[in-house]
Amino acid sequence: MKSRLQFREDHSFKIIQFTDLHVGPDIHHEKDARTFKLIDDTIRAEKPDLIVFTGDQIWSEGIDEPGITYRRILDHVSQYDLPFAVVFGNHDSEENITRLELHTIEKDYPMSLSESGPKEINGVGNYTLTIQSSESDHNEAILYFLDSGAFAPDSVGGYEWIHQDQVNWFVSESQKYEAIKNNPIPALAFIHIPLPEYKDLLQDGKFSGNKGEDVSSPKINSGLFTAMLEAKDVMGTFVGHDHDNDYCGKLYNISLCYGRVSGYHCYGDLQRGARIIQLYEGERRFDTWIRLDNGEKISYYSHSENKG
Repeated sequence: MKSRLQFREDHSFKIIQFTDLHVGPDIHHEKDARTFKLIDDTIRAEKPDLIVFTGDQIWSEGIDEPGITYRRILDHVSQYDLPFAVVFGNHDSEENITRLELHTIEKDYPMSLSESGPKEINGVGNYTLTIQSSESDHNEAILYFLDSGAFAPDSVGGYEWIHQDQVNWFVSESQKYEAIKNNPIPALAFIHIPLPEYKDLLQDGKFSGNKGEDVSSPKINSGLFTAMLEAKDVMGTFVGHDHDNDYCGKLYNISLCYGRVSGYHCYGDLQRGARIIQLYEGERRFDTWIRLDNGEKISYYSHSENKG
């Protein structure tokens, strides 16, 4: 039976977002050892209710048995007996393993809440999780997870986009949950590759945090952000992919946030860390900050919504 997500008695719910771990196959690699220490230190300090991995957990290209590497990560996090959820990145299934095979590995872990999602739509890992009230089994928050794929066809180039059937799935799920309460339920979304709107956010300069590289969003804008805007449930989206970006900012009442790169076995000038997200039961707001590998907390950001 899957673990139940529930707001605490103080009406809070805390999530750790680890992104771009890029763990390799060498079990004695010093950089990966530092990544695992960061995971340990962050979990012990923040005591989360849920751990979310937002893609590029492993290197798979040129690796004979990438599934073994993936199990090392899941074995490690499972020692804390905390629920965790996953979306995949473009590097997770480049060679010798598929997304579905990675998900099959996850099913061996009782605390995994990940789902493969509907077979009839693009991607592996389009699913929702609900966070229930501190006092009942009523859903008080929704977490959306979407597979942003890997690489676009050569005729387009760049990175894959969220496909139309995934957007339709999101709309259907949102409407289903809204019908239960006759009102949009506060929600967050977790994706690996940033949406094109992460570029739009930069144009007005209303963001905080680091913008150390260009936004590597897909060339095709398939309308997921518009669907979220019209659904009025998603308060914020959280992505990875661009290791030198960790900014947050609000675009049309939706906060667009990067995680902080958590892995050492990859490019990037930013000090490694993780993003912490705290939700509040019955409120359309959240707080988020970055915990660095030295324990310092930085980049506090609060989301609250405008009236009307």
